[in-house]
Amino acid sequence: MMHLGAPPRVIQTTVFSAMPEVFRRPRQRSAWGDANKPGQSVDSFIEGPCFDESGNLLVVDIPYGRIFSIAPSGSWSLIVEYDGEPNGLARHPDGRILIADYRKGLLALNTRTGQIDTVLARRNAEGFKGLNDVIVGPSGAIYFTDQGQTGLHDPTGRVFRLKPDGRLDCLLSNGPSPNGLVLNHDETVLFVAMTRDNSVWRVPLLKDGSTAKVGRFCSLFGTSGPDGLALDESGRLFVAHASLGHVFAFASNGECIALFRSCTGPTCTNVTISPPGEAIFITESATGTVMIADLA
Repeated sequence: MMHLGAPPRVIQTTVFSAMPEVFRRPRQRSAWGDANKPGQSVDSFIEGPCFDESGNLLVVDIPYGRIFSIAPSGSWSLIVEYDGEPNGLARHPDGRILIADYRKGLLALNTRTGQIDTVLARRNAEGFKGLNDVIVGPSGAIYFTDQGQTGLHDPTGRVFRLKPDGRLDCLLSNGPSPNGLVLNHDETVLFVAMTRDNSVWRVPLLKDGSTAKVGRFCSLFGTSGPDGLALDESGRLFVAHASLGHVFAFASNGECIALFRSCTGPTCTNVTISPPGEAIFITESATGTVMIADLA
């Protein structure tokens, strides 16, 4: 039994699948690469893991505007390539795959046809700073982060909720780099990774549609910070850290109980849980690798 103060367990990951060489672009430049990885050759930068209804794992390649499907066997196929910078993915109950696109806003993908439609490009005629991640709640509401280039120097990142009736609520407007997000199971609490604050915020969602008593659920460290989030059936929160080479697992009381160690590189950008809830999948973006570990 785990007692408060006991050291967290260290769990090793293995490689599930790496991007095949045929899809890598080592000699191609992109605006995203020039801005985010200046002076480096960026052949890919995968993110946004999300399972489709058939059990395939979807991932994005941000700098080259691509979305891939990875079969349970580990084989890759390209679903679509378009003029955008897709980051987060989420499966909508109607079968569409929602895309948080840094340049184009909130989009929706039909995986059968490859067609991409705009869900929300602007708010009150004002463009977004740059969307990062997206989830869908049990109510059908869509939650997404508007990160842009915000940070401790400019804590104006936003978190939005788009309700099924079309109402758009701004839940937070003071975020220092809001990134990954996840809901608790009854949609009363939203967790948001604040990358440049190196923390995860806990956001209560009140019945009147507002928030109150927002606090830091956990604080971390490092040159980057928390990125993608996932929550399992027991309420454990999994936090991918983009510079420490680990996914941190926190109990519902905020205690760190486990560390999932990268078997490839340090850039653990996002995390998702397989539909049966038996395994955790992690994107390591520097190497273009998806890692896997059992959940115990």
